[in-house]
Amino acid sequence: MSLKKANILVADDEKSITEGLSALLKLEGYDAVTVNDGAKVITMMARKSFSVALVDLMMPGLTGIEILREVKRREWPTEVIIITGQGSIDSAVEAMKQGAYDFLTKPVEPKRIRSLIPKAVERYNLVVTNRRLASRNQQLAKTVERLSGYGKIVGRAEKMQQVYDLIGAVADTTANVLVTGESGTGKELVAGAIHDQSRRRNGPFVAVNCSAFPVSILENELFGHEKGAFTGALKEKAGCFELADSGTLFLDEIGEMPPDTQSKLLRVLEERKFRRLGGTKEVEVDVRIVAATNRDVQTALKKGALREDLYFRLSVVEIELPPLRERISDLPLLLEKFVKFFSEKNERKVKGFSSECIVALQKYNWPGNVRELRNLVERVVILCRTDVIELALLPKQILFPTAGNRESQVEIGRPLHEIEKEAIFKTLEMTGNNKTRAAQLLGISLKTMHNKLNKYFLDD
Repeated sequence: MSLKKANILVADDEKSITEGLSALLKLEGYDAVTVNDGAKVITMMARKSFSVALVDLMMPGLTGIEILREVKRREWPTEVIIITGQGSIDSAVEAMKQGAYDFLTKPVEPKRIRSLIPKAVERYNLVVTNRRLASRNQQLAKTVERLSGYGKIVGRAEKMQQVYDLIGAVADTTANVLVTGESGTGKELVAGAIHDQSRRRNGPFVAVNCSAFPVSILENELFGHEKGAFTGALKEKAGCFELADSGTLFLDEIGEMPPDTQSKLLRVLEERKFRRLGGTKEVEVDVRIVAATNRDVQTALKKGALREDLYFRLSVVEIELPPLRERISDLPLLLEKFVKFFSEKNERKVKGFSSECIVALQKYNWPGNVRELRNLVERVVILCRTDVIELALLPKQILFPTAGNRESQVEIGRPLHEIEKEAIFKTLEMTGNNKTRAAQLLGISLKTMHNKLNKYFLDD
């Protein structure tokens, strides 16, 4: 906004002053708007942006000081200049301490206006520009962060970007969400991200694993109990629904919940109230539900393991998490995060995995998904005695992933030297022809490795 096109608000209960200042400002090329009641100033400023507001210190409705405080409270960038009489200069100085740009004494001198207003407008423009830059920087930071993850979720693969889009779309709504995916894919992290991005972020986030409790204990966990409800109930206990009031309740493995409990859960979702075990009083709650299951939903519905009416209540939005094998490009990023975390946790100085290790890890199928990877990294970081994790520290199921398959089983009667030769050549292939590492993995000396290879080449 140029200085001459700036919007100026003039507020004074003396009409002669507002008309005089307005005429002067318009001669200087500004757009001037006048008002004679302090109560109308905030309403007008809420509807239209003003670079500068000239406000009388003493006005009906709201005083200049009260207007200044409201402008600051709402974080408007408008620069406020106080207009005051000779007898109220001390109050005008106090206004400057509270954030006023400057003050003018009556009668207002045109020379003073011509000098003061351009500087105030320039400062307004600077504040607005800085705010825009800060906003862009925040957006850029979010974009950069999203390139490698979303909240505590790590991953930049296309399938994960689709997950992030869904989280962003549903987070700040009231909709219940169902997160599906194999065990270990990070469903609780998705639930946490939804909570953190929602208007409930300042409320509690409570997680319950529905498969971890027998039916009687699960209902006690969810709904709580009254004193004397059963043997050992010496005092009342609030359940997870009450603990999550005004926040988010994450119900993990909802497909493992017994049918009777599913029926009670459905009632809570519909009516937003329940009774504690042994209670007669209805407890009302305001809880957002995020549920998760590792089951195939359609199969669970057909078998009756998951009630259809409960499913439709929970899956207003459904987010499917891909298994690690379908986003294996994220593996180096995950390795970097886990190595750093477990190195610091265990006071190790491990920098990362060797390139051969990463190749082997990328070839593995990861049936336990990210949880399996996390556990593996923790183990090898603890066992590692150098700053780089080598192949020898990896478990056999990763080094030889087909060892349990029928195709790799040893044929009865096959000559021993052929089996030995195949094992050596496959290990060399996996290590990138690094004979020292291949010998370590096979449990033989480097000299024996060379002798074996020489023999094989002579035989060929």
